[in-house]
Amino acid sequence: MMEPCPIATEHLCVGHGGVAVLRDVHLELPPGSLTALIGINGIGKSTLLRTVAGLLPPVEGTVLACGQVLHAMPVAERARHIAVVLTGRPDTGMLDVVSLVSLGRHPWTGHWGKLTKKDREAVNEAMEVTGIARLRHKLVMECSDGECQKVLIARALAQATPVLVLDEPTAYLDLPNRAAVVRMLRNAAHSGGRSVLFSTHDLQLALDLCDRLVLLRSAVATWQGTPAEAVASGELERAFQGSGVQFFPGQGTHRFTP
Repeated sequence: MMEPCPIATEHLCVGHGGVAVLRDVHLELPPGSLTALIGINGIGKSTLLRTVAGLLPPVEGTVLACGQVLHAMPVAERARHIAVVLTGRPDTGMLDVVSLVSLGRHPWTGHWGKLTKKDREAVNEAMEVTGIARLRHKLVMECSDGECQKVLIARALAQATPVLVLDEPTAYLDLPNRAAVVRMLRNAAHSGGRSVLFSTHDLQLALDLCDRLVLLRSAVATWQGTPAEAVASGELERAFQGSGVQFFPGQGTHRFTP
């Protein structure tokens, strides 16, 4: 008998105040995979991610976490299943890097929040994986945008969940840092057996480094598959129709039209 996906949806509609912005969303995020969520501005990427992460209730339908209804889970149980990284720099006050990353262990530390040896090992491993061990005692408020993004990802990795959801983790970063972050997520998915879903506007990085794409289109059902399938089938071109991007399925390339 096959194990249920870490995250799947059934007839999902997402939105705000009971008004749907996306309808009949079908997602399956297999373990050990990096999936990019692609779509034009305002189509509902962040709303979908927050619903899949349990931060927003569905308008209709269901999000399943390993076969269980995600939004029916107690908050603590949900936090042991999904870690979330949202867009922007949080207000961290005078916290240093290791203290912020350690907060990722909160779902596992019990009432008093005391770190055990296992917790400290998880924190140290997350900082090593993300390359921020040298920043251990640096104040988060003094970190660069690229460093801060890696710190937030380290906190999520320290949470040791089977699912990681990120809302535009490469926003505001330069090209080398964008590539480094996506490679880091790819490694976290493949080496840790995690299901990693992130939204992005960086189409080329998604095509080059991701295992799967989820395409959001207005008034059309979501599409998901490999980057090669998205290009060859024309689905990627249809998702960006009228946006000034031209695709060449035979070559697997695209360019901006004048």
